[in-house]
Amino acid sequence: MSQQSLEEITTLYEIASTLASTLELREALERTLSVLAERFKLKRGTITIFNPRTGEIQIEVAHGLSEEARRRGRYRPGEGITGEVVATGQPIIVPQISEDPRFLNRTRSRDEREKRELSFLCVPIKSGGRVLGTLSVDRPAADVAELSEDLRLLTIVAGLLAQTVAKLQALEEERARLLEENLRLKNELREKFHLENFVATSSRMQEVLEMIDRVAASPATVLLRGESGTGKTLIARLLHYNSPRAEGPFVVVPCTAIPEGLLESELFGYEKGAFTGAASRKIGLMEKAHGGTLFLDEIGDLPLPIQAKLLHAIQEKEFYRLGGTEPLRVDVRLIAATNRNLEDLVAKGLFREDLYYRLSVFPIYLPPLRERPTDIIPLAEHFLEKYCTLYQKKIKRLSSPAIDLLMQYHWPGNVRELENAIERAVLICDEEVIRSYHLPPSLQTAQSSGTRARMSLSEAVEKVERELIVEALKETRGNQTQAAKLLGTTLRVLNYKIKKYGLDPRSFRPPRTKHA
Repeated sequence: MSQQSLEEITTLYEIASTLASTLELREALERTLSVLAERFKLKRGTITIFNPRTGEIQIEVAHGLSEEARRRGRYRPGEGITGEVVATGQPIIVPQISEDPRFLNRTRSRDEREKRELSFLCVPIKSGGRVLGTLSVDRPAADVAELSEDLRLLTIVAGLLAQTVAKLQALEEERARLLEENLRLKNELREKFHLENFVATSSRMQEVLEMIDRVAASPATVLLRGESGTGKTLIARLLHYNSPRAEGPFVVVPCTAIPEGLLESELFGYEKGAFTGAASRKIGLMEKAHGGTLFLDEIGDLPLPIQAKLLHAIQEKEFYRLGGTEPLRVDVRLIAATNRNLEDLVAKGLFREDLYYRLSVFPIYLPPLRERPTDIIPLAEHFLEKYCTLYQKKIKRLSSPAIDLLMQYHWPGNVRELENAIERAVLICDEEVIRSYHLPPSLQTAQSSGTRARMSLSEAVEKVERELIVEALKETRGNQTQAAKLLGTTLRVLNYKIKKYGLDPRSFRPPRTKHA
């Protein structure tokens, strides 16, 4: 056996052992290039991976290239020598780099002198006939015979690399897919939280939207006030996604949902060993919000000791993890919300006065739903469309009696209660119209419906019967024959019921147009 053959076997054995000895894919490829560098006295070496999703060839690992140069190494199939090897699946030998116009030097790592002194070899990395990427090397210039021998060895090495590169290619494809999905979801969120998409027709809510438009682009702290269920979290998201921080994180701190003993560590995080059970470092919610928005929901329930630390973090833009000795700088925009009377809490010593003034830079009050009745039906129709899509129902509209119930009710739970009522109605409705009996019983009390607290069975039947006849006449534009068919009864019975309930079919007919 010749010395050259022995060296080749040793090289291949070392590469195979390297690939088998680690689960770190990039580390295995980097070690492979180091082995080849010794064998060929390489100036540079690269392994590229082709991503079919993006149609791009990217240098994954490199020997003799800076990180910046590696990032510049991007090609399309057919572009340059690397792109040609990916496109054709055939290796290429360049005896002298300076003499081949296909050589792009996209990494900008070779000067004119080196180009005259270097040869370039590039071989495809294949699996099942599919090109996964390339293996290429810069080596001292040599004659074609010597380069052909090196090419033969590189082709064998490329075969050994195929499985590792295939795994990396799959990871890169998944990463690209997740980036695309992340971008799509971000765009959907921005679209969803555009101010013009917000459902509000009342003058009170138009004033709120105008205030949001004024303050959204600024870094000012905003305090959202209003009863529970008025949409404070939604308004906080509107502020975030209509601000310059829309690309950053939106982090919610539910002050009432996190136990008091855990709230400080959840908000500020902790260092390993800070307390019993702290086995590793924990990143707090404030740190996670860096570059974005931190939303403190129900801040009126924040314990006094944590209020002091929060005030320091807001004023100094820095905080300490539990058990930490080094301050952490953060850049967050703060939005707080509460349904409590903070002024009363300050007077009772339950809320820090300095924190109160620090939070009240730009207060926004959200009126309860009962004070903006013109928003009730647009919101109900919005929720109807939302839950019909979610539950794959084909419900067209709300009936007139159902609308009357919605308008008469006082909505102590505000928008949240309205949404829950419509979701329930969609779930139990098997028709194309939401009727009054599909709505929750709480809406059909004596106060909301104008009836006695306890209707007799005959009264309840008559109420539903009248509603069904009205809806049928609406749908048929006052045509009693069609309405009878729609209701599954005879024209005679329907006419009797129409007279009984004092209905006028002519009032459901469209007005006649006058022709000149």
